[in-house]
Amino acid sequence: MPLTLQVLLALLAGLGLGLGLSGSDSAFAQGVLGTLGPVGTLWINAIRMTVIPLVTATLIVGVGSAPDARAVGRLGARALVIFVIVLAAASAVGVVMGAWLLGAFSFDAAAVDAMRASASSAVAGNASVPTLSDWLIGLVPVNPVKAAADGAMLPLILFSVCFAAALTRVGDERRTAVLRVFEGIQDASLVLVRAILALAPIGVFALAVPLAAKLGLAAAGALVVYIGVVSAICIGFMAFLLYPAAVMLGKVSLRQFAVASLPAQGIAFSSRSSLAALPAMLESVRDTLRLPPTIGSFFIPLAASMFRAGAGIGQTVGVLFIAKLYGVDLGTAQLATIAVTSVITSFSVPGVPGGSILVMIPVLMAAGIPIEGIGILLGVDTIPDMFRTTTNVTGHMTAATILARGERDALGVNAGA
Repeated sequence: MPLTLQVLLALLAGLGLGLGLSGSDSAFAQGVLGTLGPVGTLWINAIRMTVIPLVTATLIVGVGSAPDARAVGRLGARALVIFVIVLAAASAVGVVMGAWLLGAFSFDAAAVDAMRASASSAVAGNASVPTLSDWLIGLVPVNPVKAAADGAMLPLILFSVCFAAALTRVGDERRTAVLRVFEGIQDASLVLVRAILALAPIGVFALAVPLAAKLGLAAAGALVVYIGVVSAICIGFMAFLLYPAAVMLGKVSLRQFAVASLPAQGIAFSSRSSLAALPAMLESVRDTLRLPPTIGSFFIPLAASMFRAGAGIGQTVGVLFIAKLYGVDLGTAQLATIAVTSVITSFSVPGVPGGSILVMIPVLMAAGIPIEGIGILLGVDTIPDMFRTTTNVTGHMTAATILARGERDALGVNAGA
């Protein structure tokens, strides 16, 4: 049985078992949840421990060994254009569809008051969001080793690309010696990744069971509306924009793209982390889609660290939801401000569960909406984050296929070869 099908079945089985155990205080239920919870966490930690060496080595090898450094610069520029276009589309869809769908529902006043009362305490327990100036300053790491230890992926990527670019200016003999070291690190990391991904059905199942048991079917009212709207828009965005874009602009078959995306989508959905899905994406672009080497060595690590299509949807819908709860009427100018601010802040979303919620405060402030409402979203963010993260990795795969076509054309290679 293909691994992709195993992962899908494991996810469905885990969700089914978790729902069956939801609300149960029996010794059996507690024993199952107590056993599977650590197993799922161990599997995710195993994936995450490969991310830093894999990303660093892959970028340094990809950029440092490029015969033409201008090719990497061209790919990076085209990637940035695609990022902005997709994020703008996601934010626009979030604003338009979110306003329309949320406007179709009226919320119970008592439930709204209860959620407002709990919002402040939820916000107090979460980390503060850096200002724009702090974020810009933090892009250049004072200590790259500390950046790696802290999991600060964007500064680490910037250092890796700059180091690799400088390496291209070093003499061939010394450059080759350095690249061989990082090629060894890259190869060893990929061997480790393959071994960990082979355990994906077990890991995904172990993650899904306690998740479904915790959530159960207790969510109701306004929060169900919010969860449903975010999830539905994410699904629609993938189905009607990302998949068709990959097929028409990337010139791949729908079946091939769906099969290639499924492993990363399964991991993203269960772990709620774009970075956790990075190894699976690297495997798919190399072995299933057979894209040019620069896509896997440079673009995918870059996209996984800074490209969040799902955040464009999550932030806009979340802001609209909070505005509705607090009775804030939003005009055309405010809606446009929400969309534009969401595009900008999406680049700073960390690849961790709930990342896009943590950078929503600037969007709320830009639209003049009470930031206390973010606590409401933090309390119910699990399911929306699963769909947002799945949208993220689908966006990565879509952009990869589009960029790969351009790379083949630039190199004069037949796209069908």
